[in-house]
Amino acid sequence: MPDLAWLVRLDEPDLAAAVGRLRARLDAVGLHDRGDLGPGATGADAVVVWADHRLPEDLVEALLAAGVPLVLGGPTLECADPGGELAEAAGLVPGGPTARHDVRVRPGRDGAPIADRLLDHTHRGSAHFGDHVHVPDRVLRVDKAGDDVEVLLAAQIGLTEHPLAAWRPSTGVLTWTLGTHPGAVEPGSAIRLLVLALRHALAVPAPPVIRVGLLGYGAIGHEHSRAVQHVAGLELAAVCDPAPERLQAARSHAPGVRCHTEGEQLLANPEVDLVIVSTPPAGHAGWAMEALRAGRHVLVEKPFAVHTDEADAVLAEADRRGLLAAVYQNRRFDPDHLAIRRAVRAGLLGELFHVEAFIGGYGHPCNLWHSDAASSGGVVYDWGAHVLDQLLDLIPDPVDQVVATEQKRVWLDVTNADHCRVTVRFAGGAEATFVYSDLAAALKPRWYVLGTRGAIVGHWRTERVVARNEIGTLSEDVLAPADSPPVLDLHAADGAVTRLATPPAPRYGFHAELADQLQLGLPMSVTAEQSRRVLAVMEAATVSAASGGRPAEPRPAPSPGTR
Repeated sequence: MPDLAWLVRLDEPDLAAAVGRLRARLDAVGLHDRGDLGPGATGADAVVVWADHRLPEDLVEALLAAGVPLVLGGPTLECADPGGELAEAAGLVPGGPTARHDVRVRPGRDGAPIADRLLDHTHRGSAHFGDHVHVPDRVLRVDKAGDDVEVLLAAQIGLTEHPLAAWRPSTGVLTWTLGTHPGAVEPGSAIRLLVLALRHALAVPAPPVIRVGLLGYGAIGHEHSRAVQHVAGLELAAVCDPAPERLQAARSHAPGVRCHTEGEQLLANPEVDLVIVSTPPAGHAGWAMEALRAGRHVLVEKPFAVHTDEADAVLAEADRRGLLAAVYQNRRFDPDHLAIRRAVRAGLLGELFHVEAFIGGYGHPCNLWHSDAASSGGVVYDWGAHVLDQLLDLIPDPVDQVVATEQKRVWLDVTNADHCRVTVRFAGGAEATFVYSDLAAALKPRWYVLGTRGAIVGHWRTERVVARNEIGTLSEDVLAPADSPPVLDLHAADGAVTRLATPPAPRYGFHAELADQLQLGLPMSVTAEQSRRVLAVMEAATVSAASGGRPAEPRPAPSPGTR
């Protein structure tokens, strides 16, 4: 992987700090930080310049004569090149900048190496998000780009396309005109695309495709199959399930996929690099360990495991072998959670101190393994693996205590509790409560979130799918409340109420991050350590419920050096 030397000349301290963090992120993904550019030869494979004021002419001459690729980042082309020498080398004739706005970044005329990755984090085919990502920044208008300039990424102003990332192989200059303020340099899609542009310009070999094996093909099997087949960098190699009808279902979505009936056969398959474990929770840790010992990366369905010591053993094994262990926390990408998280991070609620979340209704639970405590871990482990993960994402403080109670009163043919309540008490004084119930004839709000400056209430909505049946009369399917994103209202301290927009969930967002992690080294927003924290809370809740609601402390995670 290439080494990068840096020349950072920024008067704005917040932007300078953000670029410093960017350097650390790029170093972590293999674009190694060689340090600040010094006199004479750099010894680096490329030089990155990020400057917001004029550079001395002799320095510009030295940069152009260095004989290595030159990356012009952020405001450099706009502010640091009054003589036009850098623009000439880049093959661009820059005009003036626009005001800062929500820039829609699209693949440019030569953006094929980046286009697939761009689309993975959006909605393919969507009228709104099908071919772009959003970056808050200004656009530097470009009056002309040379015929030998590769336009990798672009934005439109009116009907004119303006390069945002442009590579000129003849002179070795890559321009990246995004990144003029901290918000456009912080983690997100823009940095992901910068990594791809740098890899293209510096001729970093394309990473090998990650070949995926699905261990278990139950209800979630189609979801994983579709995602793996749509995300660039992943390839469905094999499916394993003992039930012939499930293997046939897998073939209907992926004709020609190799099928196994025994887990050991899948782990012995040399064409599998990553195993997705979709067995009942009681088997997650065991199969994860077997996959790691077979030299495979592993993704397990949530919950991570039933006990924290099992999860700790998996994480330790992954560390020892240099492999990835991850947990499929797919509801971290739910539109309502994304909207609430965005409001909390933006400070709209002030300091968060009380959160309630509810899932349920009145009805018989399913008779599948989800309702069997021996297989699922209990009712807290079923929906709790989703909702407690969301709560802990909103409140990242250390957990002091967990208090839980369970009720078993009506549905005696299943072993999960009929109703449970889990309260998490955090070190900073905040509390979060999750209630799940199959005895709730009246529904509580999906969300009740209180902060020192405002609140959010999430209201259930009942949606219907209406059609004609085979004889032409009305056919109506009423969705369960949990199958539709709730409506969110933001309540201000002065009594004003605003309906919050819910962003569309990234299509295959988790799997795209998984591919980025394994192929590009980019960090995932959902880590196994976070899922282990969720498991510790669920484990403590089980202990508390068994003792009649006495407070229990989550088992702390071992330090990385003691795993």
